[in-house]
Amino acid sequence: MTEADALAALSAISSQTRLRILKKLVVAGPDGLTAGEIAADVGATPSRASFHLSNLAEAGLVTSSRQSRQITYRVDFEAMGGLIRFLLEDCCNNNATVRACCQPGSTC
Repeated sequence: MTEADALAALSAISSQTRLRILKKLVVAGPDGLTAGEIAADVGATPSRASFHLSNLAEAGLVTSSRQSRQITYRVDFEAMGGLIRFLLEDCCNNNATVRACCQPGSTC
């Protein structure tokens, strides 16, 4: 991941609604969710959810597929992993304290 990619991704998730959308899509896993389902889950209008989803897709964090009139959105787990790896390795220089905080059950 390049610095520009990381900045775009971080900018995309800097909105409370977009962060909530991303979290919902992570939980949904590979099946994803439709824009309507996402809108209802995060308390946004469908048009507002589509705006946020478009932003996340432009940053490479979300993918979409169309079936008839329905668009299903999914988190791109490889992109998310790349962002986390970039933050951990490039920004934090693999700092042991930061790495320890990334372990399950950590109280950091």
